[in-house]
Amino acid sequence: MRAPKVDIELITAPSILGLKPSGVEHLAGRLLSTGLDTKLQLQYPVLHLPTINSQYSGLRDADTNCLNTDAIVNFSQHLADIVASTIRLQRFALVLGGDCSILLGIMSGLKSAGSYGLVFLDAHADFYEPEKSITGEVADMDLAIVTGRGPDKLTNMNDLRPYVRDEHVIQVGQRDAAEAAQYGSQDIRDTPIRVFDLAAIEKNGIEKVTASVIAYMNQWDTSGFWLHFDTDVLSDDVNPAVEYRLPGGLRFEQVEYFIRQLLLTGKMAGMSVTIFNPLLDADSTIAKKISATLVSAFS
Repeated sequence: MRAPKVDIELITAPSILGLKPSGVEHLAGRLLSTGLDTKLQLQYPVLHLPTINSQYSGLRDADTNCLNTDAIVNFSQHLADIVASTIRLQRFALVLGGDCSILLGIMSGLKSAGSYGLVFLDAHADFYEPEKSITGEVADMDLAIVTGRGPDKLTNMNDLRPYVRDEHVIQVGQRDAAEAAQYGSQDIRDTPIRVFDLAAIEKNGIEKVTASVIAYMNQWDTSGFWLHFDTDVLSDDVNPAVEYRLPGGLRFEQVEYFIRQLLLTGKMAGMSVTIFNPLLDADSTIAKKISATLVSAFS
């Protein structure tokens, strides 16, 4: 079955304010260098958001205990406006990061346009509280923040907290639960968020897990859904070009299947791609596979 034709607005948002300037800022450029925009047969020019990565600081903010709080808020506000505008034009927003902190701008933008759910495809729960994060990186805590947990500056931009309700979030592919518990992270399983971790996928198969995800989506009264694709959900042996590596993970074929089936629902408002680091992929082998996965899922 072919995925329905979607009217894609491709947006680059290569912010690393929630992580560090280690190479993730080149994600969008490298994927575009594979011909991603041409292969997706875009109707519109790629929209490049200017970054404020030059403001990056490795010092935690005294009020929030996070890195780059004010800069992240500023960038998020701009990204939120772009996403909201794209959705109101009934275009599919495909946002290439950057790190996972771009989700704050995306979900707050969606909240301003309606009530949207979130499918969070990531090896990590990203559910730390600032004081429990050993780095202070907002990319450690983006899912917590968009569901309303964390400093007011980040969780309540434009008085929109929460940007997405727990009841409308599905986490898929987590494999850092033991590590998160070791560092004292709050547990995503103690919330109404649905979790299909790597163990569940290995036990039941990607087809059954995908069907369960879609069944939940069909139950909920939302304006649509966003898919967040952190490329570290891919198996470490096929995609080691990420910042925080963990053994195991999904295959490209599984990710392609998952994305395609979600697109077939007609409920997806957009998708973000984050964390792939091209500096760890010198010959672009991984970039080409990520690009091919996206093109195949959409085609």
